[in-house]
Order: sequence, then C-alpha cells, then structure tokens
Amino acid sequence: MKIDFSALEERLVPGMRGGRGSARMKQFADPDNRVLWIALAPGASIGGHRHDTSSETVYVLAGSGTVSTESGEEKVQAGDCHYCPKGAWHSLANTGEGDLEIFAVIPEHGR
Repeated sequence: MKIDFSALEERLVPGMRGGRGSARMKQFADPDNRVLWIALAPGASIGGHRHDTSSETVYVLAGSGTVSTESGEEKVQAGDCHYCPKGAWHSLANTGEGDLEIFAVIPEHGR
C-alpha cells in the first residue's frame, strides 16, 4: 500500500506534546499503525512524552536536532534513525538552522 503524503492534509500543531513552537504534520492512521511526516522550524520542539503502549521509530529526512531520552541526549541529522522502545520517554528539538523533517512510525497494536 502506497501512502501519498502529498495528498494528505497538513495540520499545524501548536506546542506538540508541550513542546515549543508549532509542528507541521501529515498523518496516516489505521487500527494498527500511525505513520507521520512532521516538520519543526528552527527552535521548535516536540515535548517529552512516554510511549506507554507502543514504540516509535523516527527517521530524520532533513535538518538536525537533539533527541532527549532518559539516558541523555543524542544529536541527530538527516539519515539518522532514532528508536524509542515501548515504555521509554523521549523528546525532539530542532537545533539546526533549517527545518527538521522526520518520518515516524508508531505501532498501535493492543490499543
């Protein structure tokens, strides 16, 4: 199944998960997964949150930023992949000069 992100509605999400600024987001969801494209402007962030019922895999498409976890901070840039296992906590901030674009998959099994 092809997901055509260019055909999906883009939403502006102010203070995503308690973060700074706004996130631009496109999302596909079915009962099993959420598949997201998110862009954060310089200085914007997705606030810290725990994945109690699922994991999350984040692939960085463009830009650079910092992922904070319970273990510390990881710098990420285009081509990097961050994995947040079920039960773990993380946040993401754009520390670069251009937009930070990510592609994320969140399994929804068991919800």
